[in-house]
Amino acid sequence: MRLTADFPTVRAASLMGTMAKHFGHKIPVTQEGDQAVLRFEMGEAHLQATPERLHLALEVADDEAAERLRGVVESHLLRFAQRDDPAPLDWASAA
Repeated sequence: MRLTADFPTVRAASLMGTMAKHFGHKIPVTQEGDQAVLRFEMGEAHLQATPERLHLALEVADDEAAERLRGVVESHLLRFAQRDDPAPLDWASAA
């Protein structure tokens, strides 16, 4: 199962780096260029920074894992992006 969302910001690379560094103390994280992968027990979060947005894609096994991972990733992103006046993300299922 895959969920995706976009967070509009000109600080995408900085936010991705902050998330990778924060979670890197707790879980396996790889970051290369404009992409990062956060490997949680319930699934993976793939982040990609562009000049105008941070794209998020969650890879999970089921609905329960999707809800848990979505909650963790979104809550941290919104906290780290406070100065962007963030709004909750609009998640979509992807094939």
